[in-house]
Amino acid sequence: DYPEITVDDYYIDIMAANLVNERVRGGFQVLLLPNLYGDIISDLCAGLVGGLGFAPSANIGDNTRIYEAVHGSAPDIAGQNKANPSAILMAFAMMLNDLGMTDKAARLNAAILAQVAEGKAVTADIGGTATTTEFTDAVAARL
Repeated sequence: DYPEITVDDYYIDIMAANLVNERVRGGFQVLLLPNLYGDIISDLCAGLVGGLGFAPSANIGDNTRIYEAVHGSAPDIAGQNKANPSAILMAFAMMLNDLGMTDKAARLNAAILAQVAEGKAVTADIGGTATTTEFTDAVAARL
C-alpha cells in the first residue's frame, strides 16, 4: 500500500549484529518486530544509548496511546528513589509532541540532555549518586 517505503527482512541474529555494527547502525528508521524479539531488540538498543533509563516508549493504537519507560516498573529498585527517570520524562515529551506541544517537548528533552551532559545530580546507572527526586528536581530547575 505504500510504495515509497522500503522494507527489508532480516533474521533476528543478523538484525542484532547490524544494530551494534557502527557502519550500519544509522540505517534503520523503524523496526517492526513481534513481541519477544521487540523486547530483546529494544533492550539491546537501549544499551547502545546509555541503558534502559534512556529508553522511552509509546504504544500507539487507533484510539488510544500509552507512553511509558521501556523498562517498565523496575521492581528490583521500586520505592528506593534510585531509578533514572529520564525514560519516563522522555516518554512524556513524546506525548507532548503527539499533542502538538513540540516546543514544550523540545524544552523537556533539552533539559534532560543538559542535566546528563553536566554530570552533576545524575543517577547511579550513569555514574552519579543522585536520587530519582534529585535528578528530577534538577531537570525541573532547568525548565
